[in-house]
Amino acid sequence: MFIFMAFIFSQIFIAQISGGEPALEIFFFIFILHFLTIIEIFVLLIIYVRDVFKNPAIIQEKKTLWAVVLFLGNMIAMPVYWYLYIWQEPAKNPNSS
Repeated sequence: MFIFMAFIFSQIFIAQISGGEPALEIFFFIFILHFLTIIEIFVLLIIYVRDVFKNPAIIQEKKTLWAVVLFLGNMIAMPVYWYLYIWQEPAKNPNSS
């Protein structure tokens, strides 16, 4: 997303200063990459929200809150959710073997 925005603003800036045409070939390549990133975010959002409601480690009162946070703040909330509930394995009881 940041590369896409930087590219768009740089092309506008270069076109205004030099009077030249922006590089459309590069724009289409960056646009396709940005579009694929958007699709990836939507797919991850579906996977994470589904996991919120199926994950027994999350208490019932926080499931709706996590779903809203993932939907509204997905770029920040997804890595936090992944770290807290997906990557970390539940602590195993050392006495049970």
